[in-house]
Amino acid sequence: MQRLLSVSQITILLLYVLAVAALIMHRLPNYAARSRPLFSGATILAAAAMLLHGQLLAAEIFHDDGMRITMAGAVSLIGLQLALIGLIGTMESSLRGMSAGLLALAAFASLATNYSSATETTVDPSWQIQAHILISLFAYGLLTVGCIIAIYALIQDRRLRSGRLSAANHLFAPLETTEKMLFGVATSGFVVLLLAVVSGFAFVDNLFAQHLVHKTVLSLLALALFGILVAGRQFAGWRGKRAVYLYLWGFAFLFLAYFGSRFILEQLLGRSWS
Repeated sequence: MQRLLSVSQITILLLYVLAVAALIMHRLPNYAARSRPLFSGATILAAAAMLLHGQLLAAEIFHDDGMRITMAGAVSLIGLQLALIGLIGTMESSLRGMSAGLLALAAFASLATNYSSATETTVDPSWQIQAHILISLFAYGLLTVGCIIAIYALIQDRRLRSGRLSAANHLFAPLETTEKMLFGVATSGFVVLLLAVVSGFAFVDNLFAQHLVHKTVLSLLALALFGILVAGRQFAGWRGKRAVYLYLWGFAFLFLAYFGSRFILEQLLGRSWS
């Protein structure tokens, strides 16, 4: 098991951390005079961290004989997605506090890159299976971002109801903006997850023999909940805590479908999905 971080991992971590610090300072009134250079610096640092993170992760996953994915590698890949969406979120000034949080989580997730494991999944070299795996991981990453936004919205709602005012309020976007972003991510995540499920049924043979039936059932439950949420928002205008909690329940099933089932198979039973 790898115990020491490589120079590349330390560099990626520092770049992410510096980007987070610059974004937070950018949002605070005390640094208003240096707001523009702080934001520019944060953007450059985050982009550099993502580039190095992506290169290191690609070298770990892609090999001549196919893809090799460990649970730690999947965590790192989701972290890279968090960073990407966080960087995109900085285009809206009110979302830069949230973007700092996403980049901070990406920094921690990047530490999982190249973390050796007793078990790993060597993916079938066919492009169909590889596409299904990548689409699934993209769906998980996208919906993970939504989970973070949902928790952010709950914290924001609680702060507003309690009337607490502090410098930290500058890190929060208006609640309406946060909810709008949450439902945008939920809709995109639902579409990608639907594509992942359909490609799984089309390309993966004999789910029972590959110990994937529990993952499939949980994924379908998550898909149903996200579908209900998107439809409720679209046709009934759902918002507030009810919608947020429904999202979190959907994500809980999705988390169990992937990480829960994979942890039990690989870490407790010593078996692979392959």
